[in-house]
Amino acid sequence: MTTGTADTDLSADQATRNRRPRGLIARTAVLTAVFVCAACGLVYELALVALGSYLIGDTIGQASIVVSLMVFAMGVGALVAKPLQRWAAASFVAVELLLAFLGGLSVLVLYAAFAWLSLYMPALIVTALVLGVLIGAEIPILMVLLQRIRKQDAGSAVADLFAADYVGGLVGGLAFPFLLLPLFGLIQGALVVGLLNAAAGIGLVFTVFRTELPGRGKLLLVAGTAVVGGTLGGAFLYADDFELTARQALYSHPVVHAERTPYQEIVLTESKSLGGNQDVRLFLNGDLQFSSVDEYRYHEAMVHPTMAGPREKVLVLGGGDGLALREVLRYPDVREVTLVELDPAVVQLARTDPKVSALNGHAFDDPRVRTVNADAFSWLRSNREKFDVVLVDMPDPDSTATAKLYSAEFYGLVRQAMAEGARLTVQSGSPFFAPKSFWTVEATMRSIGLDTVPYHVPVPSFGDWGFHLAQVSNGTAGSDAPPLRLPQDAPPLRFLDEATLQAAMVFPRDQGRIPGLVPSTLMHPVLLQYAQEEWKNY
Repeated sequence: MTTGTADTDLSADQATRNRRPRGLIARTAVLTAVFVCAACGLVYELALVALGSYLIGDTIGQASIVVSLMVFAMGVGALVAKPLQRWAAASFVAVELLLAFLGGLSVLVLYAAFAWLSLYMPALIVTALVLGVLIGAEIPILMVLLQRIRKQDAGSAVADLFAADYVGGLVGGLAFPFLLLPLFGLIQGALVVGLLNAAAGIGLVFTVFRTELPGRGKLLLVAGTAVVGGTLGGAFLYADDFELTARQALYSHPVVHAERTPYQEIVLTESKSLGGNQDVRLFLNGDLQFSSVDEYRYHEAMVHPTMAGPREKVLVLGGGDGLALREVLRYPDVREVTLVELDPAVVQLARTDPKVSALNGHAFDDPRVRTVNADAFSWLRSNREKFDVVLVDMPDPDSTATAKLYSAEFYGLVRQAMAEGARLTVQSGSPFFAPKSFWTVEATMRSIGLDTVPYHVPVPSFGDWGFHLAQVSNGTAGSDAPPLRLPQDAPPLRFLDEATLQAAMVFPRDQGRIPGLVPSTLMHPVLLQYAQEEWKNY
């Protein structure tokens, strides 16, 4: 009896030891699936935010819409998952295949909605809600699968599950900007994550829970996996062709150069103008930067009035296309020009593209030019040099990234870089299409002690376009406003003369100064709101 009991206990212990490795492996597999699914879910969310910031420019608005909708939908998904827990294994792989399919294709579909259908925002809302529901359904189903492997109290199971979930979120959040975007870009990066998501779902169920699947269910899931994998793989192979076609749909002229940098999308188009001349156009994130047909109007108006004074040392903030630089270098007494441009790819294009370099007169080859690739705001904070002329040729303040370059804090840094008697000109947008934005630039510049002279000129590609010429005030409002004039030794100009420049200071009644506008600051970027409101219909 004793021996029999001992043998029975030995057999039970052996059976327990034999079960433990399988249970440990299965539990690890479930938590690994949680980790992968969490990483994929966060990448889908970040991809939608990034796409919105690329296409719309409103990073904060896009992030708020995507995050709030997806969090809400995740709660709905958790409720939807309740009846699915009865068939946890089959439900999980079905959810993951559907999530992989929709999440992987989300960027591609939304880009198509933007390029051809003009339905981006409705498509974004639907996509965020559907993805959120599917992501929210994952955790309850995975909880059931985890507890089927090892009976443990709910608190311990939740701790294990959410630990894997949060670590997966960390990895996904870091992998998106530092791995996926540099290696694959936005469209192909989402597709790669979709394939990984599908592999996690099908791999877990078919290795750990395959006995819970009915025969017909296995066939359906295998077929679904083939469809999802084939679709995502095919989309990956043709993603470049799709992006090229979709990009061309956004531009009326043939695209001759396009690249996505860590900062923006750069597009160059070329066509014949109505006059028969070549019309080369540069776009950054879809916004026109110049047309070769009339860019000289803009750059003559911006540069030459600023040069009517000391000008040995010149600072150009922005203007990576080299066109403002071209005008500055026409003055032989300019000793040194420092150009600060965030994106080195813009400068590289301006240096090496035959069309753009011919247009800027190969300005970057001039030995007087020093190019700095840096964020202008950060560069100014560490700058200790003083300059006689400062030209702020930045993109419009219609995104959070550019709005800070029109803030009181930014102009305060610019003022610190101005030598005694220095002059500053800021491109300020259109006083006709965006009057609040235009006059807010002036209010902001004046708030940090600059006396300003507003003026505007017609640039056919842009419309009526405005600038502010400024000089440091001596404390008496308006007493140091710099005279708007051309230098006596100005080179021959195609557009600007004294009469035109004097007329540029006259604003019609419907474009006059708007009272009551407050300065735009880093903490209260009113200019961003105005710019987005005023330009949304153009």
